[in-house]
Amino acid sequence: MNLHRSVPRRTAELGNVWQRARRRVAYRLLPFVFLLYIVNYIDRVNVSFANLRMSADLGFSDRVYGLGVGMFYISYVLFEIPGAVIVERWSARKWIARIMVSWGIVTILTGFVHTATQFYAARFFLGAAESSFFPGMIVYLTHWFCARDRGRAIACLYAASPAAVLIGSPFAGWLLGVHWRSLAGWRWLFVLEGIPAVAVGIITYFYMTDRPAEASWLSHDERAWLVTELHAELLAKKKIRNYTIMEAFCDLRILRLISGYFLALTGALGTLYWIPTFVKRLSGFSNRTVTSLLLVPALLGIAGMLINGWHSDRTAERHWHSAIPLVAAGLMFVLLTAFRHEVPVAIACLLLGSGFVYAYYPVFWAIPTMMLSEAAAAATFGLINSVGQLGGFAGNYVIGFLNDRTHSLAASFAFIALVYVAAGGMILTLRVRNPIVAPKRSN
Repeated sequence: MNLHRSVPRRTAELGNVWQRARRRVAYRLLPFVFLLYIVNYIDRVNVSFANLRMSADLGFSDRVYGLGVGMFYISYVLFEIPGAVIVERWSARKWIARIMVSWGIVTILTGFVHTATQFYAARFFLGAAESSFFPGMIVYLTHWFCARDRGRAIACLYAASPAAVLIGSPFAGWLLGVHWRSLAGWRWLFVLEGIPAVAVGIITYFYMTDRPAEASWLSHDERAWLVTELHAELLAKKKIRNYTIMEAFCDLRILRLISGYFLALTGALGTLYWIPTFVKRLSGFSNRTVTSLLLVPALLGIAGMLINGWHSDRTAERHWHSAIPLVAAGLMFVLLTAFRHEVPVAIACLLLGSGFVYAYYPVFWAIPTMMLSEAAAAATFGLINSVGQLGGFAGNYVIGFLNDRTHSLAASFAFIALVYVAAGGMILTLRVRNPIVAPKRSN
C-alpha cells in the first residue's frame, strides 16, 4: 500500500524539480542574455542613426556609407565559425567577455574617424571584434534550455534587438543635437555607447556560468535533472543521425537554411542600416521625429518575437512560423514601392514591414537545433550566421548603389521586397523532423 502511495509522490517531486530548474535557469540567465544583446545591438546599429549627420559632415555618398556598413560583415564572417566552436569546446563566459570588451573599445574609437578609409577600417575591426557573438549565444542557450523551451529562450534573446532600438532611438535623437568639446553629436554617440560594452564585458566574466554541471546556484536535484534531460536530448538527436562538422556542412537542408538566412538578412540588415535615412527622405521630418518613429517597428518586433516564439513552441511547428513574417514584410515593401509618394501610407508600410520581420528570427534558429548537436551544431550555427551576415554586406552595398544609380528609393524598396519573399519561400521547402516529443506538462 505504501509503495503505491510513493509512486505519485515521486512523480510530483520530479515535476516540482522540473519546474524549479526551468524557472531558476530562466530567471538567472535570460535577463542577463537580454542585456548583453541590447548592448551588442546598440553598438552595431548606432551608425544608422549617426548617418543622419555623419555622411553630410564627412562628405560621404550613399555608396561610401553602404560599403562602410558592409565592411563590418566581411571581417565578421572570417572568425564566425571558429568563435562558435570555441564557445562549445572552451568557455562561453570567457569568450563572450573578450568579445564585448574589444568591440566596446573599437566603437569608442569609431567616434574619431574623419575619412572614408578610416570609416572602412573602423567597421572592419568592429566586425572582427564582435564576430561569433550571436552564434555563441545560440550555442550557450542550447547548453541550458531543453528543446521544448528553446524557441522562447531564443525569442527572449532576439527581443533585445527591437528593445535596443527603443533605448537607442531617443538617445540618438537627443545626442545628434549636441556639440560638446568641439565634437559633433554623432561622434559622442559612438563614444558614449561603447563604454557600456566594456563594463558589461567585465561583469560577464564573473556572472556567467558555462554549463549546468558547474552551476552552484542550482540545487543538486535541479542540476542533476537538467544535465540528465539535456543529455537525453543529445542522444535522441544522435539516434536519428550523428553529424560530423563536414557532414552538417554538406547537408542539403543546412544549405537551404543558409540560403534562406542570407536572403532574409540581405533585406533585414539593409533595412536596419538605412531605415532612418529612408524615413528622413520620404518624409522630410526632423532627426528627433525620425528617431521617435523608429520606436514603432521596435514595439512590433518585441510583441511579434515573443508571441511567435511562444506559439511555435506550443504547436511544435517551425517552418510556417518562420516564413509568414518574412512574406508579410515583403508584401509591405511591395506596397511601399507602389505608394512611396503618399507619405503617410509609405511611412506606415515601411514601419510595419520593418517590424514584422523580427518575428521570424527566434523560430528560424530553433530549426537547426532540432537536427544538430555538440561541435557540429556550434560550427553550423557559425556557418549559417556567417554566410547570412554576408547579406549585411550585399544588402547595404546594393541599396547604396541603387540609390546613387537611380536617384530614387523605389529600386531599393523593390529589392528588399524580393529578397524577403524569396527567403520565406526557401524556408518553406525545408522538412526537418523534431527528434524530441516533449511530454505535456502544466506550466
